[in-house]
Amino acid sequence: MHTVYFDYNATTPLDEGVRDTMLPYLSEIFGNPSSVHRVGRQARGLLDDARARAEEVLCCKPSEVIFTSGGTESTNQAIFGVARLLKEKGKHIVTSAIEHHAVLHCCDYLEKKENFEITRLAVDREGKVPVESLEEAIRRDTILVSIMAANNEIGTIQPILELGAVCRKSGVLFHCDAVQWFGKEPFESIEQFKADLVSICAHKFHGPKGAGALFVKSPLLPDPILFGGGHENERRAGTENLAGIIGFVEALERFVRKPVFAKEKLLPLTERLISAIDKIEGTQFVGSRSNRLINTVSLLVRGSDSIALLAGLDMEGICASSGSACAAGSLAPSHVISALGAEKDLANSLVRFSLGRESTMEEVAQVERILPEVIQRATKGKRVGR
Repeated sequence: MHTVYFDYNATTPLDEGVRDTMLPYLSEIFGNPSSVHRVGRQARGLLDDARARAEEVLCCKPSEVIFTSGGTESTNQAIFGVARLLKEKGKHIVTSAIEHHAVLHCCDYLEKKENFEITRLAVDREGKVPVESLEEAIRRDTILVSIMAANNEIGTIQPILELGAVCRKSGVLFHCDAVQWFGKEPFESIEQFKADLVSICAHKFHGPKGAGALFVKSPLLPDPILFGGGHENERRAGTENLAGIIGFVEALERFVRKPVFAKEKLLPLTERLISAIDKIEGTQFVGSRSNRLINTVSLLVRGSDSIALLAGLDMEGICASSGSACAAGSLAPSHVISALGAEKDLANSLVRFSLGRESTMEEVAQVERILPEVIQRATKGKRVGR
């Protein structure tokens, strides 16, 4: 059975060229960049070189790049770091209802444990944050806005330029979770996000897991969340993962300026997939048809749930995903779909197909053929209306 991997938003396979670049850093180049002897100095020089390479791709200063373990840490560093740095100025943070849990759980913690006030902006039926709602939400005590560039579950792209411009006009710091953007959408420079902090993650664009970065616009210095050493200019304690950093930078150079998720290849595939979904009784495409990540197609199925649907697809060799969280056999509705205004039963049935570099039209045809059967089994053969 041919395995169809349509879960590239979760992770991408490590590129062979990136892996080969990393290999020396897993063997002969093993020094600690903080050691003063020649082996450590060699590692330090290579770390500094990697930071300069990242600076060139991102079009920023080397001092504005903090290497991290990935998107979650970068986002935690941005939100907790700014909140604790500026808490004397104000304790109001604005985010959206459809952010990744790396954002929402940070905000929940600050609200419950550190007496911050969080405004969670509603979105429209396609998952877009209205710019005017952000303008209305900003107050005198607002210190941070955190809104993602593109949603991981439904692919909706936010009007990030306009949102960032509102923050700058208001003098409020702006964090952008751009984890799903890099490698998928056009990139010229970090300035295009109009953000003071930007989260990046390597394994979303064929780099290694456990590596990423947080861009922090100079001269901002958020409070650290890790303590123990003076690494990353005293902003992120912990011996640098040099092999991971090299892989991250190599993937940045290879796959970001010219997005590895090529529009000319993926658009025909996802448009055919959307067309197939539109023809299946009881299904509903969700998100934006025109303003989405080009690789992402999500649907809801009335009368079923994500567990049954994903299990059915997996049995047929198709790897898809869901925004729902499974724990001890229970299924929680997708917070993203709930925020779109869908009833609970539909929010439980999200299926996300996210295509990538290796995806083919033949694989789309395979899904097109199998999906109606999987849905029929998952809904126990019932005929359900839209």
